[in-house]
Amino acid sequence: MLMRLRDWLVDPTVASCDVDSQEFSLAHREVVNRKPMLRQLFERFYRECRSLDSLFFEDCPGVRLEIGSGAGILREIYSDVITSDIKFLPFVDVVLSAERLPLADNSVRAIYGVNAFHHLRSPRTFFREILRVLHPGGGVVLIEPFYGPVARWVFPRLHASETFEPEAVRWEASDGRGPFSNANQALSYVVFERDRALFDSEFPQLELVFNRPHTHLLYVFSGGVNFKQLVPDSLTPVVKFAERILSPFNRWLALQQTIVVRKRR
Repeated sequence: MLMRLRDWLVDPTVASCDVDSQEFSLAHREVVNRKPMLRQLFERFYRECRSLDSLFFEDCPGVRLEIGSGAGILREIYSDVITSDIKFLPFVDVVLSAERLPLADNSVRAIYGVNAFHHLRSPRTFFREILRVLHPGGGVVLIEPFYGPVARWVFPRLHASETFEPEAVRWEASDGRGPFSNANQALSYVVFERDRALFDSEFPQLELVFNRPHTHLLYVFSGGVNFKQLVPDSLTPVVKFAERILSPFNRWLALQQTIVVRKRR
């Protein structure tokens, strides 16, 4: 029954697309441009990234890079950030893999990733690469699925093409995964919460300096990039207000979290 409901709620723009195709990202872009509530959600995420960049990477030189930009609109808000994706997209600056960055050593101030980390095939390769390209004192801001009680119920049922496996034995993806399919939405929990001691021991030059749960109602009612919007745009202020009122309960209600990892000086 839940699967039938999920299939009914899928936005028709993306319903017939192969999730690993360029067409899927182009469809997402169409959805973002059509849904003002969703654009406001993206803008919130980008401002969160920039605010934490200013707070934790102060006085650090280097470029700013977004990984897994996809259908995002970051360049419309912060034009000094280089956008990138693993697929060619007409609205993204550079095609690259986050696990093999074509950047000089110590040349990057900040890397932003909005729901990109859990799509990486090898987090360890990514960590080694950011250690190489980040300037000391620079870091990564990641917005990822949260792991609280509501998130643990929602995410396993949300996407047919992605899993939510907090019990996953390995950080690395199984063979044959495309850019979107079979991603483990619990990867940030596995690496930074469950296996925090392992992360610290393997990557002592990286420090986890921020971890905050947030966002639930705006994410749900906007429908995100894959599902139909559930309320009219005129109710956006009401949804935002309700989310602020409920913010003291984010540890239980949140569907997203922000993580900041910094390279030690």
